Amino acid sequence: MNREFGRLDDGTVVEEITLKKGALEAKVLTFGAIIRDLRFNGKSRILGFDSLEGYLNHGPYFGAVPGRCANRIAHGRFEMDGQSYQLTLKPGSKHHLHGGPNGFARRIWTIEQQDKASVLLKYISEDGEEGYPGRVEALCRYTLTGSGALRVKFTTTTDKVTPVNLTQHAYFNLDGEGDILDHTLEIAAETYLPVDDDLIPTGEIRNVAWTPYDFRDGRQIRRKPGEEGVVFDHNFCLSEAPRYEVVFAAALEDSQGECRMEVWTTEPGVQLYDAQGLNVPVPGLEGRRYGAFAGLCLETQRWPDSVNRDSFTPVLLHPGETYSHVTEFRFS
Repeated sequence: MNREFGRLDDGTVVEEITLKKGALEAKVLTFGAIIRDLRFNGKSRILGFDSLEGYLNHGPYFGAVPGRCANRIAHGRFEMDGQSYQLTLKPGSKHHLHGGPNGFARRIWTIEQQDKASVLLKYISEDGEEGYPGRVEALCRYTLTGSGALRVKFTTTTDKVTPVNLTQHAYFNLDGEGDILDHTLEIAAETYLPVDDDLIPTGEIRNVAWTPYDFRDGRQIRRKPGEEGVVFDHNFCLSEAPRYEVVFAAALEDSQGECRMEVWTTEPGVQLYDAQGLNVPVPGLEGRRYGAFAGLCLETQRWPDSVNRDSFTPVLLHPGETYSHVTEFRFS
């Protein structure tokens, strides 16, 4: 079932597609391939808006697909085959974030296929867009499975060598209201990437043991005594390269232990962001206000700034190759 969700300033229609299967229902926009709402057993489990205006003017990538490269690239620069490339910078920042101010998350995707439980969206990124080389064709398929999972599959191809790193940027709140400080999170990673004051990885790969970043046995997001200054906006290293099949990456449980979401992915990293700095000035879904810690992101992806770090994950896509990424959010 599709409906018009709104129109851009140039008159372009933004469509909303509703998917249903079992206990899951998802609402997907053609703008940014955004998952606008995701409901399990009738309760909304993510942050979003009821109007297009919220996404255009206030949305910090709620439910969107950032690209061509998610996360940060230091100073928006990289070198490839002896040539330097300068990407667009985040306004007010020295660095490139989530594909640029007009990246994949702010583009209209076309509907290629759909049925009651699945939709396939396509976006073509032209050579030079946001400073990236090559023409990239990106596909994003959202599928609700009978076993209670949202399956996200990305595939891309290119006509020139270019970095590609896509993710789903949903902000989860399994309680459906309040904050996520009493959610319990488990991450199957023994190492993480420390960052500098601009949240750019320093290049070190550090063990999580005896640090606040040890989520291997599960812990609450709420800071423990002595952790008041800890920031959770880091990549956790699941592997050194993408896998061919999905592997368990993380699990999130609501404050009452009544809803559990597992994250399974082919990707070698997951970025945890606990929305500590969130302050949205307009109402969200069902009129809710989104302040600090209103949701958290588990962005499965290649490691950030990999294009500038030989010791990080491979991120370059060559002509004749296909970038592939599968992540499943399994609810119970």
